Amino acid sequence: MSTNIYGYVRVSTREQNEGRQMTALGDLSIPEENLFVDKHSGKDFQRPQYKRMVKRLRPDDLLYIKSIDRLGRNYEEILEQWRLLTKEKCIDIVVLDMPLLDTRRGKDLMGTFLSDIVLQVLSFVAENERTNIRQRQAEGIAAAKAKGVRFGRERLALPDSFERLRRAWRSGQMSLREAADACGMPKSTFRDAALRAEAASGCAETKYIRTE
Repeated sequence: MSTNIYGYVRVSTREQNEGRQMTALGDLSIPEENLFVDKHSGKDFQRPQYKRMVKRLRPDDLLYIKSIDRLGRNYEEILEQWRLLTKEKCIDIVVLDMPLLDTRRGKDLMGTFLSDIVLQVLSFVAENERTNIRQRQAEGIAAAKAKGVRFGRERLALPDSFERLRRAWRSGQMSLREAADACGMPKSTFRDAALRAEAASGCAETKYIRTE
């Protein structure tokens, strides 16, 4: 039976560069149509290119990945996917950064035992790193908020005419649309800005006089 060679590359976001992994796989004679790239988190295996690749795999095929964390970062799911690929799909896997994780070698009992131990250790490390990254991010955000850093889209400055137009809308002299257009804002943005201004000033005007 002929062996088809595949390569799998994953980065966590669209902004990250997959170049390092592509370079590592570049000298392995992997056909372009057999190279699958996902730009998704490694928290699970619900990734379109990975799922597409698994459907194509046949017994005795060979899959290359750069490192075990490129396969995923969830300990239990990495082990389950490894079992699926090697036992159910009956393919071989080569992890380039860890020569012990090459299922073409050591297919005897001792070789399988050693590779299973290495796989479990590396899977644990991959998930632990994901947990640490999330914790560092949370701590960084909390520290930044404590220093007064604001997250999210910055609110646009209100025009000088905003307060006059808000009062005109509230008094019924202008409709919501007219006041928003005069401010150069969508209606929802004008209304939200008016509510914030009223809440800040303690003026709880809740009756909209004219909405169109």
